[in-house]
Amino acid sequence: MDFLFIADPLESFQIEKDSTLAMMRAAQSAGHRLWFVETRGIVWKDTSVVADCRPLAIKPSSTSWFEVGAIEPRRVADFSAVLMRKDPPFDIEYLNTTWLLSAAVRQGAQVFNQPGAIREHSEKLSIIEYPDLIPPTLVTRDLAEVEAYHRVHQDIVIKPLDGMGGMGVFRVVKDGLNLASIVETLGENGARTLMIQRFLPEIAQGDKRVLLIAGEVVPYALARIPQGTEIRGNLAAGGKGVAMPLTAQEIKVARYLAPLLWQKGLFLVGLDLIGGYLTEINVTSPTCFVEITEQTDCDVAAIWLRALEKVLH
Repeated sequence: MDFLFIADPLESFQIEKDSTLAMMRAAQSAGHRLWFVETRGIVWKDTSVVADCRPLAIKPSSTSWFEVGAIEPRRVADFSAVLMRKDPPFDIEYLNTTWLLSAAVRQGAQVFNQPGAIREHSEKLSIIEYPDLIPPTLVTRDLAEVEAYHRVHQDIVIKPLDGMGGMGVFRVVKDGLNLASIVETLGENGARTLMIQRFLPEIAQGDKRVLLIAGEVVPYALARIPQGTEIRGNLAAGGKGVAMPLTAQEIKVARYLAPLLWQKGLFLVGLDLIGGYLTEINVTSPTCFVEITEQTDCDVAAIWLRALEKVLH
């Protein structure tokens, strides 16, 4: 089969832990043909959505790990599967790509995750669809609302709705030091909406990434554990990644959400759980394949490929 990967430039991949690369290796090893395109190469030409893509071969060398051929314009609908793996930010150009991919779906393309499902699921805000699973949460632009929420909970976390990798996440403890300044800066004086949540001390045991693939739960999570005085467990913020079996509560939450999200067109999902509470639903380019695979007997890329092949047959 022919798999088209839509992703950031190949040169930017962190090859020692890149989940998209793990997918590519698994697909190539199984005999599938790989193609690569950046989002700028997804275009509408005359009557079809076209990818100005390149054939791709993954090589064993760590210094020169890929080889690409010449650009070939191909209808997106002619690929066996299209894997949307572009990292955030979720900006207007990201949206433009999803709209083009939705047009490709109407022409018969099979895109994972489905572009409409990606648009419908803000990675921060989608959790409010499941209020029984989340920590006490406020979403607002209003400083007075945040201050009132802080008086109730006394220890809160404030984050922007479009951040990734822990960027822009602040904790404000009982003394409320710099609360107004943080809200005004992050919220650009009321121009941007923020999410405020009660601080969860269970973060000390890790911000758990739980992967869902085609409605099934991967049995191991990656706990991103904050280091030193840091409150953020994100690997991009210096957190330590430790793979571990899911707890009973994590299994309960994941098994509840997995079929619901799969029915919405979300083939691959990365849930973020702290102390069993749902804090994010990642749908753009969920990661942690490599870390879980290296630390356990669970080959996540192989699970992903088997599930994809089953859907395509």
